[in-house]
Amino acid sequence: MSTLARGFLSLLFALVWSSSHAALFDDDEARKAILDLRAQHEQFRTKQEAANAELTKTNAALMEQVTQLRRSLLELNSQIETLRADMAKLRGTDEQLARDIADVQRRQKDISTATQTVDDRIKRLEPIRVSNDGREFMADPEEKRQFDEALASLRGGDFEKASILFGAFVRRYPGSGFADSARFWYGNALYGKRDYKEAIQVFRTMANSAPDHPRAPEALLAIANCQVESRDIKTARATIGELIKVYPKSEAAQAGRERLAALK
Repeated sequence: MSTLARGFLSLLFALVWSSSHAALFDDDEARKAILDLRAQHEQFRTKQEAANAELTKTNAALMEQVTQLRRSLLELNSQIETLRADMAKLRGTDEQLARDIADVQRRQKDISTATQTVDDRIKRLEPIRVSNDGREFMADPEEKRQFDEALASLRGGDFEKASILFGAFVRRYPGSGFADSARFWYGNALYGKRDYKEAIQVFRTMANSAPDHPRAPEALLAIANCQVESRDIKTARATIGELIKVYPKSEAAQAGRERLAALK
């Protein structure tokens, strides 16, 4: 083999060796890179799994919190409904109490009114002290009212009504302190009606039953006047004589003397 051929072979061998060595070096680097990538991938996977585990744990915790929150909301809603029911009951109770209070107030008012009515009735029934014709005595309010009503009718010139009222009075209250005065005014009401016969009887009853009454002398004079109106002059003169004899110092006796003189 020539020198040139051997040189060419040597050069070719060097090139082949260099190329093989370079290829071998590249394979090691690739394997190392692959191993690094695998290590990184494993590390990433481990971290990912840890992260997933942590996320799962966090999600579980969140789900537990959500569940607890839902449970709390349900309990709160239940409490709200209970409170609403209690408030409705309280409103119903308040309304019932208001009705009960109103009813009690009405009853108290009714009782107060009834009590006042009873008190008024008692007051109307309680005797009161009155003064009439110079005499003081106790009389029922209704008794006094009826006497005053009859007297007002007489003074108003309604002799018919006055005679009815005084007649009813003396029959209803025969023992009243007003009785003698009522008989006297009853006689005057009859005189006003020109019922002289009945008037004479009433006046005589009054004069005989109460000779010490301040109006007894006037009753005798009224009898004489009725007799004059009835044209019974003789009897009228006798009645005036009786008046002057029994009550000589009375004003009625003085008026009787004047009347007696006129009758001559």
